[in-house]
Amino acid sequence: KKPSENPGLVRFLSDDERDRLLAACRASDNPHLLLAVVLSLTTGARQGEIMQLRWPQIDFQRRVIVLEQTKNGDRRALPMAGEAVALLQERNKVRKIDDDRIFMIDKGYGERPFDAVRPAWHAALRVAQVGSFRWHDMRHTAASYLTMAGVSPTEIAKVTGHRTLQMLSRYSHLSDEHVVKLGDILAERMGLN
Repeated sequence: KKPSENPGLVRFLSDDERDRLLAACRASDNPHLLLAVVLSLTTGARQGEIMQLRWPQIDFQRRVIVLEQTKNGDRRALPMAGEAVALLQERNKVRKIDDDRIFMIDKGYGERPFDAVRPAWHAALRVAQVGSFRWHDMRHTAASYLTMAGVSPTEIAKVTGHRTLQMLSRYSHLSDEHVVKLGDILAERMGLN
């Protein structure tokens, strides 16, 4: 008998938590935090994919971020929408000519670019009073919001880079409020409302 798979953590931001977290990020003095969080929430990209972005990957005209080499080896296009576009355009105005990194992190912060954002990230979580939430959970948040918006699993998988719908299902969650809305739709359809 094949052992059952660990269901993983079910954690994504509620609307209220998201608003508080973004407000805390806006108030942070870290120059990278807000952009990194907004990109993570609006693209569902992995932390490393976000923090290692370079300007040649950004296509403002088509509003797309192109990842040529992802964790699973596939090319992937990420959507650029809303505040993410505005924040990237603003950063583009002050970029260095000899450095194509979007997150220009000094070497003094350790091996990974995220090390420069980590303290501000944890501070923003505390200020926003968002508990038990990891950076990776923003991937769950993006996939869950898309699911609740009625986007097809195939389309969500294209954005998040999941190869199987089974893996995507571990990332796409429905809020309790959304489940109630689905129950209302079903009851109305059956004439039982």
